[in-house]
Amino acid sequence: MKSPLTYKDAGVDIQAGDSLVEAIKPLAKRTLRPGVLGGIGGFGALFELPKGYKEPVLVSGTDGVGTKLKLAFDWNIHHTVGIDLVAMSANDILVQGAEPLYFLDYFACGKLDVKTAASVVGGIATGCEQAGCALIGGETAEMPGMYPPGEYDLAGFAVGVVEKADILDGSKVAAGDVVLGLASNGVHSNGFSLVRKIIERAQPNLEQVFDGLPLREALMAPTRMYVKPVLSLLRTVGLNALAHITGGGLLENIPRVLPANCTAELQRSAWPETELFAWLQKEGAVPFDEMNRVFNCGIGMVIIVAANKADAAMAHLTGQGEQVYRLGNVRERARGEAQTVVLHG
Repeated sequence: MKSPLTYKDAGVDIQAGDSLVEAIKPLAKRTLRPGVLGGIGGFGALFELPKGYKEPVLVSGTDGVGTKLKLAFDWNIHHTVGIDLVAMSANDILVQGAEPLYFLDYFACGKLDVKTAASVVGGIATGCEQAGCALIGGETAEMPGMYPPGEYDLAGFAVGVVEKADILDGSKVAAGDVVLGLASNGVHSNGFSLVRKIIERAQPNLEQVFDGLPLREALMAPTRMYVKPVLSLLRTVGLNALAHITGGGLLENIPRVLPANCTAELQRSAWPETELFAWLQKEGAVPFDEMNRVFNCGIGMVIIVAANKADAAMAHLTGQGEQVYRLGNVRERARGEAQTVVLHG
C-alpha cells in the first residue's frame, strides 16, 4: 500500500505561506491611502479612483530587480531590494506625470523562507510609503525545483493616475530648455551583471568604504524614490519632460522623451563622480560611453524645464531634499547625430 502524500511532501508548505500572509498584513496596513477598498487576502485588489479628475488616465508599469538579487542572496541583504522593486516601477510611471496609487508584488521561490520573504516585503512596504502608494495585493509562489535553495525572484506592478491634459510625453521639449539631474543613491538596480563581473575580477574587500559606506552596502543601496519631490515640482513650478535613468543609462533613456529634432547636450563636469562609479570604471576598465550606456553614473532622474524656470526648479528641488545639478541644455539636433551627447571636461 502506498503511503499518503501531502503538498508539504511535494515541497510546498501551505502553513508557511499562511504565516507570511499574516506577517504581511501589518506591513500593508502602513501603506493605506484613500481609495483602497478591502485588504490583503482577497482574490483581487480593489481601488477607487481619486475624485477631482476630469479625464483620469491610468498609467501602469512593471519591472523587477534583475541580477542585483544575486548579491542579495550572497550577502544576505534582502530589505533594500524590496524598495528597489517599488522604485523601478513608481519612478517609471512618474515620468508620464502620474501619481502612483497602488502596487502589487510577485515573489517566487523554490522553498519559502518566511523570514527572508517578510524582509523583502517589508522593503516593498517601505518603498510604497516613500512613493505614497498603497500595497494592496500580491502573490507568493512556492515552486519546488524551479529555484536553487535560498534564491527567489521578484516582479512588481504599479498603477498611477494623471489628468489626460497633463500627460508628459516630451512634446513640450524645445531647443533652449535646460536639463537638470537628480542625484542617484548609487547603482540603483541596473547594470549588475557588469557589476558582478567587476567584483569577480577585482576580488575587493567588501568592507572598503566608498562614499561613506562599505562596498557591499554602497552596491545594495536602494533605488532612490523621486515621486514626491518631482510631483511637487510638477504641480508648482512645472516641467517639460522627465527621464528615469535605468537600463540604457543616460545615453538611451533621455532620447525616449525628446522630439526627433532635439539633442540633449550634457557636460560631464556638471556633476561629481562618486567614488563607487570611479571604482567600477577603473576596475572594469569600462569605456566612457559604456559607463553612460550601462549605469546612471550618479544621476537617477533627468528633468527638462524651460530656461526661465530652471533656477526656480533647482531651488524647489533643493528645498525638497534633493541634490540637483544643471547638466546641460537641449539644442537642435544635427543630421544623424545621437540624441544624447555627454561631453568630457
